[in-house]
Amino acid sequence: MSLNTKQNILILMADQMTPFALRSYGHTVSLTPRIDALAREGVVFDSAYCASPLCAPARFSMMAGKLPSKIAAYDNAAEFPAQTLTFAHYLRAAGYRTMLSGKMHFCGPDQLHGFEERLTTDIYPADFGWVPDWAQPEARPSWYHNMSSVLDAGPCVRTNQLDFDDEVTFTARQKLFDIARERAAGGDARPFCLVASLTHPHDPYAIPREYWDLYSDEEIDMPKVELSREASDPHSRRLRDVYEADVTPPTAQQVRAARHAYYGALSYVDTQFGQILDALKATGMADDTIVIVTSDHGEMLGERGLWYKMTCFEGGVRVPLIVHAPGRFDAHRVAASVSHVDLLPTLVELATGERRSAWPDPVDGRSLVPHLRGSGEKEQADNSAHDEAIAEYLAEGAIAPIVMIRRGDFKFIHTPCDPDQLYNLAADPLELHNLAADPAAATVLDAFRAETSRRWDLPALHDAVLASQRRRRFHFEATTQGRIQSWDWQPFTDAGQRYMRNHIELDTLEAMARFPRIVR
Repeated sequence: MSLNTKQNILILMADQMTPFALRSYGHTVSLTPRIDALAREGVVFDSAYCASPLCAPARFSMMAGKLPSKIAAYDNAAEFPAQTLTFAHYLRAAGYRTMLSGKMHFCGPDQLHGFEERLTTDIYPADFGWVPDWAQPEARPSWYHNMSSVLDAGPCVRTNQLDFDDEVTFTARQKLFDIARERAAGGDARPFCLVASLTHPHDPYAIPREYWDLYSDEEIDMPKVELSREASDPHSRRLRDVYEADVTPPTAQQVRAARHAYYGALSYVDTQFGQILDALKATGMADDTIVIVTSDHGEMLGERGLWYKMTCFEGGVRVPLIVHAPGRFDAHRVAASVSHVDLLPTLVELATGERRSAWPDPVDGRSLVPHLRGSGEKEQADNSAHDEAIAEYLAEGAIAPIVMIRRGDFKFIHTPCDPDQLYNLAADPLELHNLAADPAAATVLDAFRAETSRRWDLPALHDAVLASQRRRRFHFEATTQGRIQSWDWQPFTDAGQRYMRNHIELDTLEAMARFPRIVR
């Protein structure tokens, strides 16, 4: 341990990274040695879920520790209100230096949400331009995914996503070096929480040859489950329509190429994570830092004929979650289901050493520290390790709220407009047998239905989503007339304080910039 009594926290986040494509979760093709090493030495959550299978709602819920419906995080153009408390607020109040490099998809004028520093802009717009319209369910949003990502998959030289993620990695590394130099000079000694959030392996499925050539076509596995539109559930049919999966169906070779590029993107992500971890080690802060690896949501990758996310099937809502703190928690795996909303209370307990019984604003999550401790005496004493994940989907492709409860062996999916779905994931991990009409599962089904009625007022939520969509569409139309004022984050760098400048004596400047410091 350093002089700090609190450990640093480094959150390495990818976008649309399914655990089903990682070796640390049993996959046999992808090459991610740095993530694998963290998993071997860390705590791996085998059944972790996002709170919504879509970028912005998933991220807002993860940061706030609340379900999307509690904070109106309905879709990718939902405003994240400034008054919503996030783990960055709580950690900052606990004495942490909070920093974000990369994507968090904040919509609205507040682009910090508790972070003291934001090192890059975001790759996605901060305005209300991507609002779905449930009032016109047959109208396909012109701004949304189509199948071009799959049809055009393959190697590339450069993309805007590579531009963005290279910047994220550079600024995260630079910030770690800056922190080390500041501490060495007797400056800011606060523990830090740094979030480095990449946009890969999110589609489009294009990656440079360096990563494409790590794999041969022959070793790329194909989807385990192929379903036609007619054989799919109603929500899956709507998703297939919204991204035109059956208008321009991919060939088998195009499916293989998309998965090939996706695995290449995973290797690229692993390399970027590795560079950040190397900087952490080079600064001497690795042993004093808790490292967390996760993704905002999953990726269907052609399973069931579906792509991207937006579904409560396992490929869409399952996320990797690895906590690496070998000096604090022994390596083990956790089978119980947990949620991204559990991260906020977990981070607060890790930072303060105390589990809160009261919050300035109540959260939906529960601390994962009992799971991190494993089967030790303390966990058995407090008996607070839980097994539950709740999710909601309220965006494009839906026509009414979709909710999910995952507990024990079962997953229950409900929306007022479609038949219920009930799966025993222990017996049916591919979710091929809907038990909702099975008399033998009637007791389990009735219990889930009753719980759903207690948890949600779905008609009221439906009305709230529609009202929010109307307001935000009008807002966007109005504010894109005439002079447009952007909410997008503008990172500022004071060039007068960088590199060689005449207001600082040369020897002093070079001594400040060198790490480790030379002691004469």
